[in-house]
Amino acid sequence: MRLGLLQLNPTIGAFAANREKLVRAYAEAVARGAEFVLAPELFLCGYPPRDLLMREDFVEANLAALNETAVNIGEIPLCIGFVEKNSERPGRALKNSAAVLQNGKIIWRTAKSLLPTYDVFDEDRYFEPAKKIEPFIFNGKKIGITICEDIWNDEDFWPERLYRRDPVKELVAQGAELILNLSASPWHGGKEKTRLEMLRRVARDEKIPLAQVNAVGANDELIFDGHSVALDANGEVIALGKGFTEEVLVVDLAAVQSPKPKVQSPFPPREELLFAALSLGIRDYVHKCGFKSVILGLSGGIDSALIAVIAADALGAENVLGVAMPARYSSEGSLTDAEKLARNLGIRYEVLPIEPPFLAVEKQLEKVFAGTKPNEAEENIQSRLRGLTLMALSNKFGALVLTTGNKSEMAVGYCTLYGDMNGALAPIADVLKTDVYKISKWVNREREIIPSDSITKPPSAELRPGQTDQDSLPPYEILDAILDLYVVKNLGKAEIIARGYNAAVVSDVLNKINFSEYKRRQAAPGLKVSPRAFGMGRRIPVAQKFRAAA
Repeated sequence: MRLGLLQLNPTIGAFAANREKLVRAYAEAVARGAEFVLAPELFLCGYPPRDLLMREDFVEANLAALNETAVNIGEIPLCIGFVEKNSERPGRALKNSAAVLQNGKIIWRTAKSLLPTYDVFDEDRYFEPAKKIEPFIFNGKKIGITICEDIWNDEDFWPERLYRRDPVKELVAQGAELILNLSASPWHGGKEKTRLEMLRRVARDEKIPLAQVNAVGANDELIFDGHSVALDANGEVIALGKGFTEEVLVVDLAAVQSPKPKVQSPFPPREELLFAALSLGIRDYVHKCGFKSVILGLSGGIDSALIAVIAADALGAENVLGVAMPARYSSEGSLTDAEKLARNLGIRYEVLPIEPPFLAVEKQLEKVFAGTKPNEAEENIQSRLRGLTLMALSNKFGALVLTTGNKSEMAVGYCTLYGDMNGALAPIADVLKTDVYKISKWVNREREIIPSDSITKPPSAELRPGQTDQDSLPPYEILDAILDLYVVKNLGKAEIIARGYNAAVVSDVLNKINFSEYKRRQAAPGLKVSPRAFGMGRRIPVAQKFRAAA
């Protein structure tokens, strides 16, 4: 069978645009000889639709889009994901379903069996799981059609499984000769490898060809990487889709594969994947929200430099405005580095000093602050004036503000509410500071784009004389390791200390993380690139006392 895999980028709720994109890609796959065509999970409405699923008009628009799509489908079947009403009540009102369309009609349907309800997933909130699944018969061949999570429960791959059922085994037991999977599988660093190895194991264990089509694109915090794949019955890769870009793959599952040289990984280096993911995340967030351009503060430091590089890649240099906002503690090198970066990228660049308004605010507060020592209050005024400046530019010119804080800073509250946290999107809020350095060095692998001084100088907020991050934080190598153990791996204080970390440092870091939850609750959405990010996948109460036992 020649199979078409439509690795496409949907926009949530853009039913007409999604349908038109789907029909064009279907026609291309058919023109290239596809005999059966597969599109991603919930493609017609976009994934994840979240509480839009509670709107009757949204569900009806999705069903109308399915019927309108069917009209454009000919002899070659198309299998597509959509939202189906659940006719078997009691139970949840909807199903996460797939339909096979042929000759202008919907000829077959199936529903998702395993509904993920962890991390960023909340499907059990909306959908009723399939109680029974059966293969689809096409040209005398039994095809097992599964939806995303249905294929993620192989007992031989996972040491502990989340579900009792294994839909793949159920379909194979009924004589399925091919497993297809419609997917909208969000990406984080390393997931592309885990997913491929898991799928290879399923194909090899069940001795059956397998193909998965995965969505690509970004919707709010989530980034979908594509990397659609077709495997033979030995688990060997027949075709692997590109990452972070749309692609129509047409694969002959029956073709004899010539032996391929063994390679360590079919994927690019980690830094390249992170850069591509973040670029896609910015591009889709900006464009899908109806904007064209962005603004960010350029401090001369590494965080804002990296975001400027990614934004220029995502949107084009002409759509990025970098703004330097020096004050009394800003170093000469900061301005020099910011200007050099802007010149290297070809982005627009403005210098708008905040010293005059800072003096005015100091005068305003002089009486009430009398007799007190300068502290974070005065420092944060500077950050908030910078936030005010960027938001004024945003309002005037209709460009979104990108915040520049990284995960390490967001974790411990090394950020200012209504200051450097101002903005519509936090591109590197899930990128640890140590990874910011690694990606920046990758950016400079062929030539200097980010000024070398931005990478080598001690990081500083420059809000007081001689300030560096390490005045109040441990070295980032230590901080980031503790963050990974506590935030991502969910280890407690005693377990982290047992790994060899200083008890006082661990206590201080964990206290800072817990105390800063109220800040993160007010932060801009951050692009998720780690297994556990601050945001929709981490639900911690703000008002709670467990922090004392952390």
